Amino acid sequence: MTTPAVARHKPVLDGLTKDFLASVEADPLTGVRVGVQAAGGYGKSTLLGELDGIYRRAGARVLGAGEALAEPDKIREPGQAVLVDDAQTLAEPQLRALIELAETVDTPGPSLVVAYRPWPMAPALAELAAVLGRVRPPLAPTAFDRARLTEYLTARDAPEVTPGLVGYLHTQTGGVPRLVECVADALSAGIALHTDAELPAAALAPLRHHLDQLDPDVQRFLLAVEAGVSRHLELVAALLGQDAESIGTIMDAARATGLLAADGTLLPMARRAVRVLVPAERRISVRQRLVELQRERGGPVLPLARSLLGTGAAGENVAAAFAAAAEEALTEDPALAARFYAASVTAGKPAPEVAAGWALASALSGDLDPALRLADQLIGASDPADRAEGARVAGAASAHRGQLGRSAELYRWSGTGFAASFAAIGMYGTGHPQQAEALLGAPAGDGPPTLLAGAAELTASGVRESIGGSTTIALANLVRAAAMLEPAGSAVLLPDSPAATAALVALHTGELPAAESVLERAIGAHLGGPLMATRHRLLQLWIEMNKGNISAVKEGLVALARGGRPLEPRDWLFAVALEVGAARRSSDVGALRRIWAQACEAVLRHPVDLFMFLPLGEFAAAAARLRDQGRLAPHLLEARTLLAALGEPPLWAAPLHWGLLHAAITAEARTAAEEHAAALAAHAGHGHYQKVLATAAECWLELMAGRVDADGVEAAARALHGIGLCWDGARLAGQAAIRTSDRKAMVALLNCARVLQGRPARAKRSTESDGEAPATAAAPTPVAVGEAPQAGLSEREREVAGLVLSGLTYKQVGDRLFISAKTVEHHVARMRQKLGSNSRAELLEQLRQLTE
Repeated sequence: MTTPAVARHKPVLDGLTKDFLASVEADPLTGVRVGVQAAGGYGKSTLLGELDGIYRRAGARVLGAGEALAEPDKIREPGQAVLVDDAQTLAEPQLRALIELAETVDTPGPSLVVAYRPWPMAPALAELAAVLGRVRPPLAPTAFDRARLTEYLTARDAPEVTPGLVGYLHTQTGGVPRLVECVADALSAGIALHTDAELPAAALAPLRHHLDQLDPDVQRFLLAVEAGVSRHLELVAALLGQDAESIGTIMDAARATGLLAADGTLLPMARRAVRVLVPAERRISVRQRLVELQRERGGPVLPLARSLLGTGAAGENVAAAFAAAAEEALTEDPALAARFYAASVTAGKPAPEVAAGWALASALSGDLDPALRLADQLIGASDPADRAEGARVAGAASAHRGQLGRSAELYRWSGTGFAASFAAIGMYGTGHPQQAEALLGAPAGDGPPTLLAGAAELTASGVRESIGGSTTIALANLVRAAAMLEPAGSAVLLPDSPAATAALVALHTGELPAAESVLERAIGAHLGGPLMATRHRLLQLWIEMNKGNISAVKEGLVALARGGRPLEPRDWLFAVALEVGAARRSSDVGALRRIWAQACEAVLRHPVDLFMFLPLGEFAAAAARLRDQGRLAPHLLEARTLLAALGEPPLWAAPLHWGLLHAAITAEARTAAEEHAAALAAHAGHGHYQKVLATAAECWLELMAGRVDADGVEAAARALHGIGLCWDGARLAGQAAIRTSDRKAMVALLNCARVLQGRPARAKRSTESDGEAPATAAAPTPVAVGEAPQAGLSEREREVAGLVLSGLTYKQVGDRLFISAKTVEHHVARMRQKLGSNSRAELLEQLRQLTE
């Protein structure tokens, strides 16, 4: 006698099923008639196994369908139970016999429980279900909810049954008991399970036989669902060669497998099983056919073609599909588009046919080597459109590689309308204003008035205004150009974004809020795609450096370094300059020395242009600090020549002269400092930013001469802070503090420096010792006004301070200066007296604020 399999573990049933079993167990010999309908894997066989046990324990005779129908006369006697599993597989005569048995419901007789899937539903099975349903509705075992799933796993002694594990398994299996059991078996076998990854293959293995036994059309339907086309019924019907009615039947069969969720998609575990267990050639064949059908219909092929990447699929249709998918992916994911173009060539597409799109996709994704290689091939092509596209791609890539002159020439040569604007920007940036004006003054081409064309024209206008017109109009045009391009997002290839140019102009004019705003919007809109993302972030970090937020700069550079891909020369130039600036502002001479070689290389790799003056000024100050001005001198001369060619535009010249002024101050080169201060004074009438720099420069000259106008310095320092040069303002106040002989002025300037750094002003110091020893044996009493010949730090004390800050011991400092360690200790104690420091740590903190 064949009986249903008995579950190995006590089942975890839903409430209705439990109630039914309890009623049977209370009176097992009273005949029941009931159907059990559910998809595969929902526990029908488990329920029959429980009934088998109940009836046997009560002494009833239990028969399967075959045994019962072999003895039709005997099965009508009481004390027997007929348990039929998978009734959907029975032939019509067997079903008719069961119908006849079920119709004896009003007479004492055997129990009859028939389990079946909702498909296939033959007419006789439907009639049997209707007869059984006259007594009671069919039982419908349900999937596990999380509580039942927890109960099941606990009963199976699964390790570490946590809410996270339960939630993960419920998502993966949909609570379908058969799928849950597969995973539980894997856990019991010691298979590791990671809730942040897909299920391991060992948990899927029991489903292989089930998938292999499926009807071929049902299996192909599941493969189509796995490929993501479950809702494209016409496409699926075409794949299966079926009409609308027949495809409905196949879909019912697929739902009956228990592998689909309510929305018709595969449950995650089932989707992975189909992907892993169905032979690869079948999966590729189905996807390839779906792609062909979709192309014939003129529909999007990207999702389907993505599933073919890396499978080795080839041929004319596949190659064409990959090329079409690349065009679809270009605006949203240029890196993926580049992969599709490469795959199309591998699959058999002639490379010249996709070279233009491939070059553009590579450039937009930031992969400039293949972009330039492909663009160079296009420039030599016979098709004028290909030549123009190749020049535009090469022009953008060249700008990112620091070759702005080459970029301008390529854009000019391409001959398209918006390209002339980009060429003009490059001409301005390399010191050729007449050529730029000629390009902008030429008759407009017949190109379409796209967002890119409008933004390029506005950007060029903004750059022209920044050189010889109104600063306000320049910034306004650039901000408007950036806003115009925001809807285009990552779909536009740019030599530089108008947002980045606007941020540079804002940084050169002290308009930090405008710079911050335009960069935030550009990043939010993914303006220029991955190619521009790093530049926008670096300019944000430059703003942070101006504010004195050095920790934010360092953290930001570390985050950018995690990207993995080496920076292009223009971005690398700014990144290295930020490292140099952070080290200089932290008085970290060791770090400055370590990064200096990279700084020199970055300048060598990036020819001088108008848009790299900020890094150049930073390098100039660092070169003076390291006494290595000679290596930077030729580049600084080029910058001065470029400014002269442009007519010394104040907006661009003033920040460079400001950086060179600091280099001269650090090198104690008074003549050079006076030259740059004079240049700043000449630009003072151009705007508020230039006036602030000029005033601060005069203060520096006075400090170099040993004269300190405390009120004037404080006003200049606060003005620098007001235009976004927060660290510069604090440094000016600090340097004045250590040079003044007026103790009251020194304290006021020190407090000013602290406030400009975002720190609270100091209260009056206590004269009690903090007990620190031995380097500062006892806390010295602050010197009252008039008690010391000079309350500011002497030249020797500043020299000692610099060496102590560099990390040298007192003995090492003494060896450098040819004095004893005891004398060094005396100088340190004297500095504590003058600065009112209560500890050596506090002294070092003050000295870092006051010195480079």
